[in-house]
Amino acid sequence: MAYDNSDLRSTLPSSTATATAPERFSGSEHVRFRDLPPVEKTDEISTWYARGQNFVVGYSELDGTATFTRTAQPDEYVVLLADDGLGATVRAPGEEVSVTGRTMLVVPPGDSSVTVTGQGRVLRLLTTRSDDVAALAANADSYAEPHENIPPFRPWPDPVGGYRVRSYDLTVPPLANPPFRLYRCTTFMVNFIDPKQGPRDPSKLSPHKHDDFEQCSIVLAGEYVHHIRWPWTTNRANWREDEHERVLAPAVTVIPPPSLHTSEAVDPETNHLIDVFCPPRADFSAMEGWVFNADDYPAPESR
Repeated sequence: MAYDNSDLRSTLPSSTATATAPERFSGSEHVRFRDLPPVEKTDEISTWYARGQNFVVGYSELDGTATFTRTAQPDEYVVLLADDGLGATVRAPGEEVSVTGRTMLVVPPGDSSVTVTGQGRVLRLLTTRSDDVAALAANADSYAEPHENIPPFRPWPDPVGGYRVRSYDLTVPPLANPPFRLYRCTTFMVNFIDPKQGPRDPSKLSPHKHDDFEQCSIVLAGEYVHHIRWPWTTNRANWREDEHERVLAPAVTVIPPPSLHTSEAVDPETNHLIDVFCPPRADFSAMEGWVFNADDYPAPESR
């Protein structure tokens, strides 16, 4: 992994995997919502979907009021209010929670409703156990067969005090360097980074890889180039060309293991990208103080 020495990611432990390096690799996924008609549309809301091996992203643009209802939801899911002009009320058996502004909501399994009001962008993150939502993804056909090098999904331990609606402020100060704002639950880890002005310094990129999980990068504003490189293997038939994929907001990119990758903001104005992992990342979770709600959601004992 190539990080500047001032970046705390340079202190992440190196992979300890001892398994034989893979010989086959899956490709990346780039779903450009701006080029697709919405899957669901009313006068007040337009919604698109994309997926990875374990997760589904629902991206909505709202001007008014919309209610998202889940019945017999099999596991926790996440709702992200990405803009200050939004408010939401979550109702689940025995509780009601209201929030305003940029917030991460964790909704418990079972029956629930989330009513969002205002103008802005709403993201929902569900595992592919919610097969009704997974079927709506623009790239659903790509996952008709499991992708390579990703183990079966396993949720993390139950939250302290049991399942309930939880909310987390996405405007609290981030870590210093990298400027991450990390939250997790039993199913997801979200890294909600603040928008940045101008392009990224091309002399300070951060190419790195993950051995056994996908990275979901959601571009909320601006334009990015995702640089992706796969390992060479003994069988040249399995080699893949490097990618330098340019995407404009809104878009979802799914980066497969164990590709080397980094994302470069290139818009001269505002760029905003957030990362999502399903299940949560063990390496980030092992770093003291990195996960802001670690007291609510314990890591597996093996971590």
